[in-house]
Amino acid sequence: MMPRALWTHLVKDLRIEWRSREAINSMLFFALLVVVLFSLAFDPRGAFSREIAGGVLCVATMFASVSALNQAWAREIRHQVLDAQRMAPTSGAELFLAKVLANFLFVSIVQLLLAPVFLVFYNLRVEGQAWQLALVLPLGTWALVANGTFFAALSIRSRNRELLLPLILFPIFMPALLAMVLATTSILTGDSDPALWIKLLAGYDIIFTTTSLLLFDVVFHAE
Repeated sequence: MMPRALWTHLVKDLRIEWRSREAINSMLFFALLVVVLFSLAFDPRGAFSREIAGGVLCVATMFASVSALNQAWAREIRHQVLDAQRMAPTSGAELFLAKVLANFLFVSIVQLLLAPVFLVFYNLRVEGQAWQLALVLPLGTWALVANGTFFAALSIRSRNRELLLPLILFPIFMPALLAMVLATTSILTGDSDPALWIKLLAGYDIIFTTTSLLLFDVVFHAE
């Protein structure tokens, strides 16, 4: 059963986003822009489109998510909400998981909205096992938002946090991005088995989520 504090934080973030739609709108606009620009830069037809589509989708998701990850903690600074959360008799890990779940849901919604546009622009036909995409995309998205939420909290006191977050996040996320791109490409082309890359993503998620949970209290209560 979901802890009460975690559920409270999650519902609060979902309500704020439902009223403003700030994160989803910004992510969707940026991701659509990347997809359209790449479709104009390359010839999106035939086998070549399946070779580049995985990379385009993953990179578009990565860059679009940065704005939402920064906003997740920026909202808490207003009206000293973050200070109040520090004094609450709950674990910081629950707040962290609530933020990760909310960001994961926002990014997943953008991916679902982007999927039909992506299929049309790149004239895609999945040659491999399409159901495997239901494993690759959530695992890769979780790796992105779990690390992104942690490092956004780490850089929240910096004046240049919008610049600092991608500088920290992208190098750490690189192994997961590589596995996500290669797995997606192998599914779209049907040339190889993506099982190895899916296992790598799952292991990456377990290691970095556990590490973030263990260290988040230190980061959260730091001045």
